Amino acid sequence: MNEKEHDQYIKRINELARKAKSVGLTDDELEERNELRKRYIQAFKSNLRNQLENIRFVDEDDKQ
Repeated sequence: MNEKEHDQYIKRINELARKAKSVGLTDDELEERNELRKRYIQAFKSNLRNQLENIRFVDEDDKQ
């Protein structure tokens, strides 16, 4: 997921969240929200996994 897609997912998730609090969501909107949340969580996990895999521990002498 690139940054633009990420921003669009967040924007739409927030729109649906506001609507859910005010007037409620249709069945289609509930499905859309759930799918967007699922994609967002997958992307988050993937990014976190990549960050953790790139962590390198070094000792005081900068030896890995």
